Amino acid sequence: MIEADDFLDPARDAGFDFFTGVPCSFLTPVINRVISRRDLDYVGAASEGEAVGIAAGAWLAGRNTVVICQNSGLGNTVNPITSMNWPFRIPTMMIVTWRGQPGLNDEPQHELMGQIVDRVLDDIDVRHASFPSEVDQIRPSLDTAFDQMATRELPYAFVMAKGSVGDAELDEPPLPVRPLASPLDYTTGGDLPRRYDALEMLLSLGVEDAAIVATTGKCGRELFTLDDRDQHIYQVGSMGCASAMGLGVALNTERPVIVLDGDGAALMKMGNLATIGAQNPKNLIHIVFDNGVHDSTGGQATVSAGVDFARVALACGYASAATVDDIAGFEISVKAALSAPGPHFIRIRVQPGSIKNLGRPTVSPYDVARRFRAFLTR
Repeated sequence: MIEADDFLDPARDAGFDFFTGVPCSFLTPVINRVISRRDLDYVGAASEGEAVGIAAGAWLAGRNTVVICQNSGLGNTVNPITSMNWPFRIPTMMIVTWRGQPGLNDEPQHELMGQIVDRVLDDIDVRHASFPSEVDQIRPSLDTAFDQMATRELPYAFVMAKGSVGDAELDEPPLPVRPLASPLDYTTGGDLPRRYDALEMLLSLGVEDAAIVATTGKCGRELFTLDDRDQHIYQVGSMGCASAMGLGVALNTERPVIVLDGDGAALMKMGNLATIGAQNPKNLIHIVFDNGVHDSTGGQATVSAGVDFARVALACGYASAATVDDIAGFEISVKAALSAPGPHFIRIRVQPGSIKNLGRPTVSPYDVARRFRAFLTR
């Protein structure tokens, strides 16, 4: 058995000082120390997949990151690891607990994942090893992890058995609670604009200093078609993770960060909104283009028509939230968001569909991620 700081100190010394994740009882000592220490940053995520997205954004902004979670939550990480970390080649250290370890008396819901955790990690191309439970194992274990992440540019996981780390107390400052604001409504009831035209207007507002994270599907493709810039990252997968990635970026840069989301993607990971509200990044603008359908897959309806996104965002702690349905209202909302501390939320209702002969980014995800990281860290 080791103490949490036995592991955290050398990890921090190597630059791994940004942690995010979802708690597990096996992780209690580690997570308690991470939260209690003032030389480490921790973001509590609503889901394990969100944590992977937050860590990816933090890495893009120049941080070395650690994602911590229970192995029963490992399934929630599969999509972002395989469709975000893998194509972009974004490394992160992971600490995954081994609930349901064969021979361990544990809860029935952990039994299957306890048997297959190694196989799951193998299948998603995450190299892994046992979490060190003796002090003399820590440095060699970390050196292997650092080497693997530097060489492969992919996540590397430690699988933590029960009782690996001694108990630690928690010293957690309370998160601030923001007074609830009133939603802003700039809707006119006229013909809905095209998303393409709204994106064109956004790029005309002098946002060259902003980091722009575009969700998967036609939104990113239209942004690329309008203008391919170093300040853009186009999520080619990891649906629902654009706002999580944007949060990870926003917490680690002073630049404005603009997330271009979709209604289906926002609905998929609505817990992200609560995390954003709690973390209170004043430089984040979260825009949801709501066309009411899953446009890239044939136009099947989402349930966005019955969701008041603006009120949800405000209830989660955003500083402001607006609903618009034309270019004029969108311009007013974006300009206001750029001129005041956030986080800000803007829902713009747009037409389904896209421009004809819509292309795809011709720059590889790997190159997009590296130039975006260079943009953020210069």
